[in-house]
Formats: sequence, C-alpha cells, structure tokens
Amino acid sequence: MGRPDLNRRQLLAGLGGSAVAGSFGFAALGTGADALASGADTRVRYWNLFSGGDGYNMIAMLDSFRAENPGIDVKDSTLQWGSPFYTKLAMAAAGNRAPDLGVMHLGRVTGFSPGRLLDPWDIDLLAEYGVREGDFNPDLWKRAVIDGKLYALPLDIHVQLCFYRKDVLRKAGLLGADGRMVPVTSDDEWFDVLKEARRATAKGLQTIGLWHNDQNFQWWFFVAFYTQLGGTWFDDAHTGVTFDTDKATRVLEFLRRHVADGYADPGFGGGAGAEQFVNGAPFVWEGNWSVPVFDGAGIDYGATPLPPVFGRQATHAESHAFVLPHQSGRGGATDEAAHRLAAYIVQHARAWAGGGHIPAHTPTLSTDAYRRLEPQSEYVSAMDHQATEPKVWFAGSTGILAQRVGPVVVSCTTGSAEPDAVARRMRSILGELLATENPMDGRTAAQGGAVA
Repeated sequence: MGRPDLNRRQLLAGLGGSAVAGSFGFAALGTGADALASGADTRVRYWNLFSGGDGYNMIAMLDSFRAENPGIDVKDSTLQWGSPFYTKLAMAAAGNRAPDLGVMHLGRVTGFSPGRLLDPWDIDLLAEYGVREGDFNPDLWKRAVIDGKLYALPLDIHVQLCFYRKDVLRKAGLLGADGRMVPVTSDDEWFDVLKEARRATAKGLQTIGLWHNDQNFQWWFFVAFYTQLGGTWFDDAHTGVTFDTDKATRVLEFLRRHVADGYADPGFGGGAGAEQFVNGAPFVWEGNWSVPVFDGAGIDYGATPLPPVFGRQATHAESHAFVLPHQSGRGGATDEAAHRLAAYIVQHARAWAGGGHIPAHTPTLSTDAYRRLEPQSEYVSAMDHQATEPKVWFAGSTGILAQRVGPVVVSCTTGSAEPDAVARRMRSILGELLATENPMDGRTAAQGGAVA
C-alpha cells in the first residue's frame, strides 16, 4: 500500500469523521455484478468501509472466497468512511433495506441499537463454519456481546503504536541486543529515552510526532495512558461517573510535556509527524495502518505498543467487526452464506495483517507466517493489553465521545489549558453524555446521524 491510505487517515483524524467522509467520493470497490454470478444460487450483499490498502486486501480475500465458494455471489460495496456510512447503515436497517453483511467499529456497536438495527449472530452456525468463541481474545469477544447475544464478529484490532527508527536509536545507545528499543517502565525513563534520542537526531527534525493538535489521536492516547493508571469511566450500572480527575491530570501532564519540553515541535502537527519519521526523526506515535507506508519508504524501523509509562501495559485499540444489519426476514440460505463469508474472512486474515492490523482470530497469530511478519510480530502483544473506550452508546471510533472530549485534550497538550481544569471539564462532559438518551434507540433512523 502507499500514501493514499495514510492521507485518508490523516485527513479524517484532523478534520473529524463526518467532515472528511463527505470530502471523499470513494466509488464502490466491489467486483460483484448486478446479476448472480454464473453458477451461483445465493447472493450476499456486503457493505464495508475499507478503502486504500485495506480495500485492496479485502478484495483479495473476497476473491479467494469466491473461488472456493462458486455457489455464493458476493456483491460488495465500499461506502464513505465515517458518519455517512453509519447513518446509511442505520437507515437501511430501519427501512428493511439492509445488506446481508456489514462492517462496523466494535466500539460503535453498543450505540447501534442491537436488537433493533442489528441482528445477533448464530454462534452455532459460525461454529459449523469453523469459528468459535475460544478462537478469540476473551476481552475482545466480551465487547461484542450485548444482553447475552453476539452482535459483532471481530475481524481485527487496530492499535496505536510507538514507531522507532533503529538507526537513530542505535546511535543513541537505545537499541537492545535483540535489535529492539530498550524497555521503558516509567514516565521518567521515557523522557530520558527522548532526551538521549534527541542528541542523536539530525538538525531540523523533531524527536517525536504524536498528532498533538488532533482530537482523535489525542483522545486515543489519553485512553491508553489513563487505562495504564487503572482509571475508570462509569459505574457498573452506567448511572454514575467514576472518572478520576487526579489520574486524568497525570496523563494530561504527561502528554503536555512532550510539547512543552520541545520533543514534539508545534510546527509538525498531524501527518507531518510521519513525514519527519521517514526523514529521520527517531519516534512517531501512529496507528498500525502506517506499517505499509513505512515499509514502502524502505526505512529500518520497529514498532511497539505505547510505552507502559505508568507501570501497566495498555495501548489504545479498536476493532473492525462484522455485523448483521437488521432484516425482518433474516434467515435461510442468504443468511447462512453471510455467516460462511464472515467466518471465512476471519479465518483467512493473514492477508489482512499485511495492512498492519492484528487479526482477531488467535490461531492465525500462532502461525509461522504471522510470526515472520515484522514489525507485526513485535506488537502482537497488544491483543492482550487493549485499552478501549467505555462500552456506552456515545463511544467508538470518531464517535461523539471523541468529538466532545478530544478537543479538550488537545487544548491541554498544546498548552492553551491547564491539566487540572481540563480533567474537571472531561468529567463534566462524561456526565452530560451519560445523562443523554441514545438517539439510535428512537424510532426514526435518520436520527442516527446525531451519533455517527
């Protein structure tokens, strides 16, 4: 893959989900014809949001499925990433015009009115096609279960990573005998590492890029480090806020220090961090989807989960997951084919790992083919240390929680607001959102745009 997919991610993160999605008119990447493929007796209509490199990887897996299952015609369509996708999916499900199979970010499933806009998976049927609960990380599977039913089948987790230049770290004495970055176990150690790396960095380059002015990335980083501190969000009944402002202040001070101490240059915000990394900057915090970009640049680098600076491993993670948009007459051969298709892709996600994502199907992770992947095999441990957003209707990738809280975190990181004041404001926002009813639970699907 190459630059186009990274640019899409950069622009999306910089402008917000709905703004960017409206800026791109991605045509459907699907190869299915309007009529049933020759020899096929069942059609599966499949909506996804994968463009760029992810889109090409998905098409390759779909083509493999078609070759092995000639009796099933897959009509795949790639829709606009972000709010338009979720709004259109909600309206289609409410109006009984839904596709047979869809993709969502797992964090958005809770707010998508499971049982009304989503149908549950038949776990017995999935088992017939080789997919079982025991094949998944327990915490990941648990996130997909609502009211005792499985409403999402995880395809992957995608995580925020600490990418590092091996040539610069070797020069700084920060590379271990195994060729990987020296371990870090505290915030003081981390800033010592940055200090040594800066001494070995060429003039004109910052030490680390961390999307300091981006609401989505800053929110994702906050979730990671707040989780490292054992921070919580709400009580078990989701009726009260348990957000710890003292812990939040520690995280905000930590993020802010990168800019205040000159390690992150205010002039290199957004995607410039990745460009600086390619040009020789020692560090950048980026999503795993940057792996193909850095591979293509031909640089000697590694990638590890975000450093456990507060003594506990945790890096922000989201998940692409298959869902069954609600159909009043769901069942029969088409529904069985949708289960078969999703199960096939989940079990054949080695190709998907090429885009940097960690396959959710754990047997894939233990194969020699996956273990040979670099740097994927270096950060695969993130599967067992996922820092996720709270399981509430307003959370999830570029959702309303990120839209409300992300800018507040940015204001602290960039120095325009004080950490303790921002922590109190974050707690107040969480309370406001918790007291707000989910528009998706109403009877008008068009309201879905309010939370997409």
